[in-house]
Amino acid sequence: MKIWKKAVIGGAALIVVAGIVWYSVYKANQDVVVVQTGQVSKEDLVSLVTASGEIRPKNYTNVLGEGIGKITDITVKEGDHVKKGDVLLHLENVQPGADVQAQQASIDAAIAAMRASSSSYDASVATAAQRQSDFEKAKLDWQRAQMSYKEQLISKQDYDAAKAAFDGADAAVKSAKAQVDQALAAREQARSNLDQSRAVLRHTQDVLRKTTYTAPIDGTVSYIEVRVGENVVPGIQGTAGSFLMTISDMSVVTTEVKVDETDIVNVKQGQPVDVTIDAIPGKTFKGHVSDVGQLAILRTSGQASMTSTNANTQEARDFKVIVTLDNPPATLRPGLSATAKIQTAQKQNVLSVPIQALAERSQKELDEAKNGTSSSVTLAASNSEAAAASAKEDIQGLFLIRNGKAQFVPVQTGISGTTDIEITSGVNEGDTIVTGSYKALRTLKPGASVKIDNSAPKADESSSSSS
Repeated sequence: MKIWKKAVIGGAALIVVAGIVWYSVYKANQDVVVVQTGQVSKEDLVSLVTASGEIRPKNYTNVLGEGIGKITDITVKEGDHVKKGDVLLHLENVQPGADVQAQQASIDAAIAAMRASSSSYDASVATAAQRQSDFEKAKLDWQRAQMSYKEQLISKQDYDAAKAAFDGADAAVKSAKAQVDQALAAREQARSNLDQSRAVLRHTQDVLRKTTYTAPIDGTVSYIEVRVGENVVPGIQGTAGSFLMTISDMSVVTTEVKVDETDIVNVKQGQPVDVTIDAIPGKTFKGHVSDVGQLAILRTSGQASMTSTNANTQEARDFKVIVTLDNPPATLRPGLSATAKIQTAQKQNVLSVPIQALAERSQKELDEAKNGTSSSVTLAASNSEAAAASAKEDIQGLFLIRNGKAQFVPVQTGISGTTDIEITSGVNEGDTIVTGSYKALRTLKPGASVKIDNSAPKADESSSSSS
C-alpha cells in the first residue's frame, strides 16, 4: 500500500476518534448547569427600611394674617433668632388707635354716669329710710288717735288729722321705695353701659394689637413671604397676603420621611435611624423614630387616603414617619433633603445566605424531580384558578450542592439585611449553596447536575473597547 493512502486512512481514523470523544463529552455535559456557589455562614444582620424626606423642626409655626392693613415696617429678616413676644412687623394703626382712644373716652363717660347713678341710688335709699321713719311715727300717732277718739278725748278734727298724716306717710314710703327701684334700675343700666363700653374697648384694642405682630414661639425666622407696603388679609389657606412668615424652633430637629405601606408594619417608635443629608455629604447622623403615622397618604397627591376622592384606587400609599435627630448640627435648615435608614431589626451571629440565592419551586416540580418524571410546560392561557392554586403551592428554599447535583432544600427565613437574609431552618453552617447566576437559579431543576464556576465574570468586549 502506498504511503499517501496510509496517511489518508490514519487521518480519517483520527477524525472519527476525535468525533467520538467530542460527542461523548457533549452528551456528558449536555444536562450540566454551570452555577456559582457560596457557603452558609454566620453573620450579624441588620434589617433596614430606607425612606426619603426632608429636615423639619419639631416645633414651627406659620404666622398668618389676623387683620387687614398695609405693612409699614418689618423688624426682622430671615435667619434672625427671636424670642416669644419679640416684634416681627407693624401694620398701619391710625384708625384702630383712634377707635381705642374714642372708646376710652366713652368708658370715662360711662364711669361718670355710673358714679352719678350710684349716688342717686344712695340718696333714694336714704330718703326711703326717712320716709319709713315718718311712717312709723304717723302709725303710732294714728293708733293713739283711734284710742283717744273712742274715749272721746280728742275731737273729730284731730282724729281726721291723725288719719290723714298716717295715709300721707304710707304714700310717702311707697313713693320712696319706687324711687329706690328706679335709682337701682338706673344704676344697673349705667353698669351695663360701662360693661358694654369696656367690651367694645377690648375689641378695638384687639384690632389695634393685630397691627403689631409678635413671635408666638422662640426660634429662627426661616422664611418671610411679605414685603413693606403689601397688604395683609385675615389668614385663609391659599389666599395671597394671609401667609406672612415662618418661625422655626431648631432646638429639636426632625426628619419627616414617607415609608412605603409594605414596610410600615416593621417600623416602631424608638428604633435607631441613620440619617444622611444631601447638603452634608459623607456624614451620617444618628436619630430615632419618634412618631409613626396612622393614616395612609396617597403618593401622588399627598392627601390622606380617607379624605381623598381617589381613596378606592390602587394608587401606591405611604405613611409619615418622624425621626428625631439626636445631635443635629447647627447648620441644618428646614427643607433640606434627607434619607433615613431605619433599623427595624438586628441579630448577631445568625445563619445567613445571599438574598439572591433564595428560589421558589412548586410542590409539583419537587414531586416530579423525586419521581424522575418531567413536567409539562404551563401555558400562559391556563385558567386563573389553576394558576392561583399553583402559586399557593410554591415552596421557598435553597439549592445545595451534593455529589455534583443541585438538591432543593426548603428553608425558613428570618430578618433581611441589605444583601443577606437569615435562615432559621433547613441548612447548616458551611453548606455549599447555589448563589447564581440569576438565569441558572431561575431555570435550575431539583436534582440537576451542576458545574461550579466561581471565576470572575469576563468584561463585555463592547464596554471594554468603549472605555
